[in-house]
Amino acid sequence: MNQSKSDSYAAAGVDITAGYRAVELMKRHIGRTVTPGVVGDVGGFGGLFCPDLTGIRSPVLVSGTDGVGTKLKLAFLLDRHDTVGIDCVAMCVNDIVCCGARPLFFLDYIACGKNLPERIERIVAGVAEGCVQAGAALIGGETAEMPGFYPEDEYDLAGFAVGLADRERLPDKQRACEGDVLIALPSSGLHSNGFSLVRRVFDVEHRDLTKPLDELEGRSLGETLLTPTAIYVKPVLALFEAVEVKSVCHITGGGFFENIPRGLPSTLAAKIDKAGLVTPPIFPLLQKEGNIPERDMFNTFNMGVGMTVVVARQQADRALEILRAQGVAAYVAGELVKGDGGVILC
Repeated sequence: MNQSKSDSYAAAGVDITAGYRAVELMKRHIGRTVTPGVVGDVGGFGGLFCPDLTGIRSPVLVSGTDGVGTKLKLAFLLDRHDTVGIDCVAMCVNDIVCCGARPLFFLDYIACGKNLPERIERIVAGVAEGCVQAGAALIGGETAEMPGFYPEDEYDLAGFAVGLADRERLPDKQRACEGDVLIALPSSGLHSNGFSLVRRVFDVEHRDLTKPLDELEGRSLGETLLTPTAIYVKPVLALFEAVEVKSVCHITGGGFFENIPRGLPSTLAAKIDKAGLVTPPIFPLLQKEGNIPERDMFNTFNMGVGMTVVVARQQADRALEILRAQGVAAYVAGELVKGDGGVILC
C-alpha cells in the first residue's frame, strides 16, 4: 500500500497521488510492449533490459532522442492526446534504424502543468502503440508535474530509444556509387517537423480545424495535421536482411537539403525527379496558403518522403519487393550522380 501523500505539496499545485493513479492507468498500455528482454516491471529507479546478442559478432548500442515539438499545440487545441506519443517514438526509432539498429527499449518524459491521470494515460497509450509498431519495449519513463512552469492544460513530451546493431553490418555511405538508386519510403504527412511554420500559415488558433476540406480529400485540417509519424523500423530492418543497404536517411527538420546529404559521400549528389514524388495534398495546400517558395518547402518538410534508402541499381527491384511486402508503397525517387554531396531537384 502506498502511504505517500503530502497536503502541503498538493497546496503548491503538485498532486503526487494523481501521479500514482496515472501510473496504474498506463500499466495496461505498457504491458502491450513487453518483449523477451524486459527484466522486472515499471516503477523502479531504472528500466532493466537484457539484450539477446545471438548472431551479433560485434554489438553496438545505438541511441536516439527527440520530442514532438510544437505539433503538441494541435493536440491541445483538439483535445486529442492519443497520437502524439506515436510521433515521439517515431522520431527516435526512425533515427536509429538508419544505422540498421533494432530498437530494444524506449523511455518517455512528460512534463505538465497539471497531472490529469486520464490525459496522461492517453499520451502513454500513444507511446505504447509506437513502441509496438517499432518492436521496442517501454521500460520506464517520467511524469513531472510543474505548476507555474507549464499552463495547466499543456505539456511537453520527449523520449529516447536504445537499439542494437552489428558493427560489421553498419551501413557505409562511402560504398555508394554513381548510378545507385534512391528509394523513397512515403510519409504519412507532415510527420513532426515544421509545425511552427505550419501553425503560422494556417493560423490554427483562430481556425475551424474540424471542417472537412476538399483540398484534403474530405479530411479536416486538424485530423490531417495530427496524423502520426510513420514508423519505418520493421520494413527497413527487413531490407537490411535482404540487400546491401548503403545508407538510410530519415527526412525530418531541414527536409531534403539537410537530411539526404547526410547519407551521401562528398563526391556524389542525389538527383531527384520532383514530378515523380508522391506528395500528399497537405503540402501543396500549405505552400499555397503560406506563399512558401518551393526551395523552402523542400528545405523544411519531407514533401511526402519520410525516409530514403540508397541501394545498388541491380538490387532496386528486390528492395522494392521487400518494402512493398512490408506494406510500404516504396518507389525509386532518383539516382546518385557525380556532385558535391548535395541534392539536385529536377
